Amino acid sequence: MRPKIRALGSAVFATALAITVSGGAANADTGSSSGSALRSTASDTVGEGPEMTSYLAAFGYGLAHPDVAPPGANNWNCKPSAEHPRPVVLVHGTWLNTYDSFSYLSPRVARAGFCVFAFNFGRGGILDGGGIGPVLPGRYGVGRMEDSAQQLGQFVDRVLAATGAGAVDVIAHSQGGPVTSHYLKFEGGQGKIQKVISFGATNHGTTLMGMALLGRAITNLGVNILGFYEPILGQSNIQQVVGSPFYARLNADGDTVPGVEYTVVGTRHDEISNPYEWTFLQAGPDATVENITLQQGCDQDMSDHLTIMYSPRAASIALRALDSQQNPELECAFNPWMIGGGGQI
Repeated sequence: MRPKIRALGSAVFATALAITVSGGAANADTGSSSGSALRSTASDTVGEGPEMTSYLAAFGYGLAHPDVAPPGANNWNCKPSAEHPRPVVLVHGTWLNTYDSFSYLSPRVARAGFCVFAFNFGRGGILDGGGIGPVLPGRYGVGRMEDSAQQLGQFVDRVLAATGAGAVDVIAHSQGGPVTSHYLKFEGGQGKIQKVISFGATNHGTTLMGMALLGRAITNLGVNILGFYEPILGQSNIQQVVGSPFYARLNADGDTVPGVEYTVVGTRHDEISNPYEWTFLQAGPDATVENITLQQGCDQDMSDHLTIMYSPRAASIALRALDSQQNPELECAFNPWMIGGGGQI
């Protein structure tokens, strides 16, 4: 396994190699945790962290300050303007927190004139079904994605009540994509979200460079290796393996929800959500989808699954999706794999 995946404890399946090589059977669930009584929780942020241009720097700060808000977020007195009538809700990924994911992007969205809100969802420990990831501070997004979608819905309702807005826009990273989709489809979210802008979203699951695919195949043959490792990896990680019951239900009637505008961004260097094309969506009735490969027109952007959130090009795509008139141009800058740097390295 690449050193990057081990070192960062990253967004999904950091120990998934064990799934494919260890073997063994268990009388556990086949990978969805849908019958589990273990529930995760969500929480508000406390304070505000500094603006960062590097993922590694943000990760380190997030370990020491796991509950801070990304800069520019959670001013509950913010009222949307006529130019930007919808607040923006940030939805982080697995084994991350909202600061890790958005300390670079959040202040840029706020400076563009949007009210920005963020929270930490899917919080749980080993006994809550969260796996070993939460041994490190601030490793959230570990619970069942169905529960996380409900937590997102509760947070969106709070944002709408505080701002008086009729709907929000969502910027999601990694697991945040399917969590948002589940909220839209099954938790009353339709009509409350107008735009979904996602980066490296595990919208159709992941093979994790083939390793998770093998784990799924072994499980489907009757050796429930995914269920066996769920207590280690956590519920949401196992749900994101390709072919899980979660995705069978999520995408049974198509990828999209009527009335929603989707901007879906994938990077060719994504070692977690792959094949990266699986992040892309197909538009259904009364929905629009723009699928974007980050490197198209900017080969020098080397962003991977985590550093895509610290890419100037990714930030400019998000701003253009939110308001194309004020932000028509896309940036192009070198953004190194694993480190990130906001185009400054």
